[in-house]
Amino acid sequence: MRILTVALLQLAPAGPELESGLAAGEAACRRARAMGADIAVFPEMWSNGYASAVPDELRGGLYRHPQRWDAAAPPPAPLPEAVWLGEAIDRDSPFVRHFQALAAELDMAIALTYLERWDGPPRNTVSLIDRHGRPVLHQAKVHTCAFGLPEALLTPGESFGTCELDTAAGTVRVGAMICYDREFPESARALMLAGAEIVLVPNACEMEFNRLTQLRARAYENMTAVALANYAGPGFGHSAAFDGIAFADGRSRDTLVVEAGELPGVFPAVFDLDALRDYRRRETWGNAFRRPRAYGSLTDTTVSEPFVRVDSAGRPLRGPARR
Repeated sequence: MRILTVALLQLAPAGPELESGLAAGEAACRRARAMGADIAVFPEMWSNGYASAVPDELRGGLYRHPQRWDAAAPPPAPLPEAVWLGEAIDRDSPFVRHFQALAAELDMAIALTYLERWDGPPRNTVSLIDRHGRPVLHQAKVHTCAFGLPEALLTPGESFGTCELDTAAGTVRVGAMICYDREFPESARALMLAGAEIVLVPNACEMEFNRLTQLRARAYENMTAVALANYAGPGFGHSAAFDGIAFADGRSRDTLVVEAGELPGVFPAVFDLDALRDYRRRETWGNAFRRPRAYGSLTDTTVSEPFVRVDSAGRPLRGPARR
């Protein structure tokens, strides 16, 4: 039996200062390794604790259905540097390099999240660092929350990719999607088609019943394991993992591996890779019986009623966020 343990780092935000996130993050990683983790996953945008200075009136509703706009338009959107607290950092910044060295020291992969400096607005990124300290996957959030600030001031990612991750349990094909990405079935489907066996999900929002059920479905329909790490605290928490094995010995089974409460902690999710791989070879979901020629509308960029959204001037969402 090949066992892979993914530690869900359900932490309280350390604040926008890199030094605070570095110290708290290192302590959590060390605890994860002591618990036998092969991979540690941070919540979304750990480098600044997803901290922003956004007026309440700009947190949502930048794009609405035309009939939902009234005469009172919202104030002009500020620049990214006036919204995101803490600095955007490069992939080779001292912050990222510190966790590369830590991964090599601990012999444990780390899925590190941060506000990434980019050509234009920053990106919301997770870098998967292998147990030798090498970055093997960079994934930016594709479905940024463009309907409101602060995420309207981000550059979205353009695709979903996977990598071969060397672990003590052998090589595993891993992908990632970030928070709002998991609310679109196409995200997990693209990762499955790219070979993902396990999908890592950094998160920063309430994981209530509907979102947890949705996450369970992503694992079920793609026959992939999923592991989500959320921030701790009231209204947050509930980091969770599902193994994607919906049936065993001819019977339905619960795919839940672990679900946290709201308190901070490190929560190990233990996956049986042999069982997952055997299940994927014999069951009917994933890519076994799809009919891609019937799915042409999935790549149609036309937006029709009732899903039309425009800004206060009547302009639809355009540019990279709409691709």
